[in-house]
Amino acid sequence: MTATEVNAANPAADRPSPPPDLRSLAQRTRTAAQSLAALPTAVRNRAIEAIAQALSDHTVAIVAANGADCEAAIADHLATPLYNRLKLDAVKLQGAIAGVRDVAHLPDPVGTVQLHRELDTGLELQRIACPLGVLGVIFESRPDAVVQIASLAVKSGNGVILKGGKEAVRSCQALVHAIRAGLAAADVNPDVVQLLTTREETRALLELDGYVDLIIPRGSNAFVRYVQDNTRIPVLGHADGICHLYVDAAADVDQAIAIAVDAKVGYPSACNAIETLLVHRAIAQEFLPPLAATLEAKGVSLRGDAATQAVLPQVTAATEADWSTEYSDLILAIRVVDDLGAAIAHINTYGSRHTEAIATTDAAAAATFRNQVNAAGVYHNCSTRFADGFRYGFGAEVGISTQSLPPRGPVGLEGLVTYKYHLVGNGHVVATYSGAQARPFTHRDLT
Repeated sequence: MTATEVNAANPAADRPSPPPDLRSLAQRTRTAAQSLAALPTAVRNRAIEAIAQALSDHTVAIVAANGADCEAAIADHLATPLYNRLKLDAVKLQGAIAGVRDVAHLPDPVGTVQLHRELDTGLELQRIACPLGVLGVIFESRPDAVVQIASLAVKSGNGVILKGGKEAVRSCQALVHAIRAGLAAADVNPDVVQLLTTREETRALLELDGYVDLIIPRGSNAFVRYVQDNTRIPVLGHADGICHLYVDAAADVDQAIAIAVDAKVGYPSACNAIETLLVHRAIAQEFLPPLAATLEAKGVSLRGDAATQAVLPQVTAATEADWSTEYSDLILAIRVVDDLGAAIAHINTYGSRHTEAIATTDAAAAATFRNQVNAAGVYHNCSTRFADGFRYGFGAEVGISTQSLPPRGPVGLEGLVTYKYHLVGNGHVVATYSGAQARPFTHRDLT
């Protein structure tokens, strides 16, 4: 087969090779990660504490770098949701550092025996959790993601290559400088945490399928789609955060209003904020006016279907596009539905499988909602904003996955390990267990 025929059969074959220096960086990361994975839990925990201390020691430099990024972002007219994610003041940084220390206290997933089975006398099988290897994490804004991801990577024995957006480059450099200083202070190879800074390196990272084991993109729908379409490396991520709250006919009105306000106003640029509110027709007249008054007082712009406008004449008419839009802003689309089934059908049509919630006092309706809605998180009488690794007790998260296969939802340590099957025998051969005189397996689970 000619080179031309090879390229025609394999479109990726004509892609330019990653720059040699980036391949070298990835190889160093892999080597460092292999050494990290072999370290005892106590040593990795000391490294995480050293990272926390180094971040604290470098607070002034980190906040100053972030201030420079924020000034540049204002000059470049960065979109408000991205700017809000970019900001990393001293208070937010201290919260991130506390999250690092929380990771050190989490159970170590590496080396966990998930299965221990005797196949026959003296022939024992174990399934043991082990690190994935090297993670490639690409994200827009949100420099605090550097802190979360690096601490989880170290805890789980993985190396990580980070690539932040250009708007956060100074912040990311300052954070990674501190993290690597902490690792060095703990006598752990700093090469387990690397930082890329240019757009060209992003594309090159996606081509490192021989060095990187998982890509985790965090950003806009278009950005995540770009990553998914341009790599052969497995990708874990979500392309949209279109979350809903359905207010059932049997909802407690005051409680539902509080949930809706929290889910929309608390942090509208977060991927777990609601973008659409669904309201049962039977409760719309009672529920919508006080809700609208509360939301509008907080600066939320409302868009509604015809049934919503009949109750709230002041709202802007919603279009078909509104049902599939992630605003990441103080905008909320409202639709009145006839029943629970219509709400579920709307969510399964327009939702992004991130997080969905129902407000109701009807336990049967809530159970139906949880069972039939297709999403990583299905909630009853609480805000969608709880969809977060820290709030789940994961210590932090590397991202949120909306895929159907695990890991799903906020991904913490358990999503950063895979497993190996260890089989130990004493001269056992397969021929013993085949043929007319085959010896039977015992297949006995061991404790």
